[in-house]
Order: sequence, then C-alpha cells, then structure tokens
Amino acid sequence: MAQSNPPFMSGVPELLVLRLLAGREMYGYELVKAVRLVTGEAIVLGEGVIYPVLHSLERNGALQAMRKPVNGRTRVYYSVTPTGQRRLGLLNDEWDRISTGINSVLGEPASA
Repeated sequence: MAQSNPPFMSGVPELLVLRLLAGREMYGYELVKAVRLVTGEAIVLGEGVIYPVLHSLERNGALQAMRKPVNGRTRVYYSVTPTGQRRLGLLNDEWDRISTGINSVLGEPASA
C-alpha cells in the first residue's frame, strides 16, 4: 500500500480540492472519497488533511461554504469562487511546469 501524504505532496491537496470542487459542490468527507476514487487510491487524503485545506481556502476567499440539511443533519457544502478559479489556474500552471520538469528527468537516461 502506498504511503499516505508523502512529503513531496506539499500543495497537492489544495490543487486536488479546488479541481474537484470546480466540477461540483461537495462536502468534506465526500471530497476524501472523491480523491481516493479519481486517483485510483494512488493518493489518499484523510479528513485531517482535507478539512484544514477547506478551511484555509474558505478563509482566503477561494471557497464558499453553504450549510444544507441532509437527512435531519446539516452538512457544509463547498463551492469554488472566482478567486478560487484564479487560484486553481495558478496551481494548475505550476503543476504543469513541475511535472514537465520531473518527467523530462525521469524520461532521460542518467548521465554521469
């Protein structure tokens, strides 16, 4: 089984949360399950990672939270704001730059 939250994952939870929420609003635990599902469990982010990211993004104006009653209880659903869309664009560009660089190293034979 893969290590959950390895050190090189810095910034990835924010990118994944914004990308998933850009598609539709979700609540926290739904995001935990969605990350596992869409990554084929290659990335597993627990509630201890997802909720702080959600709260930080909300504080920074990237997400809007809305309480909704569901089966007699209240869930907090999150959606991306225009600020969040801009942040997602920046993070996506940075990911493309970094992954292109890493892929160029991994695709090249090592030379000494």
